Amino acid sequence: MDERIRVIKGDITKQQVDAIVNAANSSLMGGGGVDGAIHRAGGKAILEDCMKIVYRQGKCKTGQAVITTAGNLPAKYVIHTVGPIWNSGKSKESELLANCYLNSLKLAVDKQVKTIAFPNISTGVYRFPKNDAAKIALEAVNSFLAEDSSLSEITFVCFDDENLGLYENMLK
Repeated sequence: MDERIRVIKGDITKQQVDAIVNAANSSLMGGGGVDGAIHRAGGKAILEDCMKIVYRQGKCKTGQAVITTAGNLPAKYVIHTVGPIWNSGKSKESELLANCYLNSLKLAVDKQVKTIAFPNISTGVYRFPKNDAAKIALEAVNSFLAEDSSLSEITFVCFDDENLGLYENMLK
C-alpha cells in the first residue's frame, strides 16, 4: 500500500484537509449519516452549491462525483459522490464503488487538492459489506496513487471500530 494512505477513527466534518468526501445521495440535498452531518456542519453554502449543480446537470449518478464549497467546515471543498446500494453484488456495485473513489480523486487533483479525507462509502444504510467496501476503497486509491503524485495524503476517516479494524488490517 502507498505510504500516503492513512486511517483514523473520527468525525469527517472536523478534518483539517483540503477536501472531504461526502457519501451523498443522488439528489445532493443532504440526508442521513455522513451526508446529513456534512450538510449540518457545513451550513447552507454547501446546499446552495448543490442546488446549482442539480439545476445545471440534474441528479448525480451512482459512481460519479461533484465538488462544492465546504462552507463552515475546516476543509476548502466537499466532493460529493453517490455510492451504490448493495444488491447482492448483481448490479455492478463493486465497479460503481471503485468509481466513487476514482472520480473523487480526479476532481481533487483538478482542484489542486493535496490532502483528502474519505468516509466509508456505502457501508451504512446502503448496506455494502464493510470488508468488501474497504478492500475496493484501498485498491482504487492505491491504483490512483500509482499514477498520480500530486496528492500528499489520503485519510480514511472511520466512524466505527469495525471499519477502523478492517482498514488497519488491510494496511498492514
